[in-house]
Amino acid sequence: AKMAEVNESNKPLFAGLSDVSISEDIPVEGEITVPVGSPIQDDEYSTLDEPVKETIMRDLKAVGKKFVHVLYPKKSSALLRDWDLWGPLLLCVTLALMLQGGSADSKDDGGPQFAEVFVIIWFGSVIITLNSKLLGGTISFFQSLCVLGYCIMPLTVAMIVCRLVLLGNSGNIGFIVRFIVVFASFGWSTFASTAFLADSQPPNRKALVVYPVFLFYFVISWMILTFSPS
Repeated sequence: AKMAEVNESNKPLFAGLSDVSISEDIPVEGEITVPVGSPIQDDEYSTLDEPVKETIMRDLKAVGKKFVHVLYPKKSSALLRDWDLWGPLLLCVTLALMLQGGSADSKDDGGPQFAEVFVIIWFGSVIITLNSKLLGGTISFFQSLCVLGYCIMPLTVAMIVCRLVLLGNSGNIGFIVRFIVVFASFGWSTFASTAFLADSQPPNRKALVVYPVFLFYFVISWMILTFSPS
């Protein structure tokens, strides 16, 4: 019995596999393939072959939806999730052009120059964003720039209204109308921006974040209210 056990232990591990026969009827050929994502799913997210017109229209629709979010501010992550800087750039350029007091060679302009407005808006947005991050905010840098830029829209509309009022009446009644419009737009911009940024800040530091936002929109509102055409 011991000799039999020794002989069994000396046999190769897979010695019995040579006696196994495979029927010729069983197919043994095939292909090894690696599963990949569905081409339909890939095409859904691919815009490389998309016409330029469709790309522009899709971006314009996205910008329009963000304008709607600013008009009806609520605690939504849509403006933060799908951030972009096209809308803020458009609003900044429009506001800067509207605040142009006159020609660049004129020394008696009634308003700031294009570069001054552009720098004030973007530099102020960057400072507010850095302040938010230093206070422990969870919002990203470009998300904050997106929110602050889109919330300039009420003030841009106020600037257009003020220019129209100045064309018709530049007296006391015109000033009162401009003051009411600018004040309402200032409150709307501040309220809309804080509605989007409030949840990204620590509860005990929200006031420290809202105060710079208040000053930022106040400076822009003051430039609009004190504007007088050359």
